[in-house]
Amino acid sequence: MKMENNNLFYRRLHLAIKQSGKSANQIERELGYSRNALHNYKDGTEPSAKRLMELSQYFQLPPGYLLGIIPNSPPNNPKGLFERLFEDEKIEMVKITQEWCYKKISEEN
Repeated sequence: MKMENNNLFYRRLHLAIKQSGKSANQIERELGYSRNALHNYKDGTEPSAKRLMELSQYFQLPPGYLLGIIPNSPPNNPKGLFERLFEDEKIEMVKITQEWCYKKISEEN
């Protein structure tokens, strides 16, 4: 996809699509959108609130990031954060997560 304008939403959407390893058409099918629905944002239009939330959830990115309100690196991308950790930090995070899960399960019982 050639980007000919400065539409920040489209550029960030395009990057999220590229990083997903999927085609825009595949994502459109998974989300139940019409063909070229995502490409049509290239003209500068912004998505409806509903579609913005769907895309935000799909790509696990904050809506504000997609709209260009939040700076370049998405702060709420857990996968990206985890991948930037050192091995010992990953192990520590897994242990903390396990402890949290065990606590939640015991609170429910």
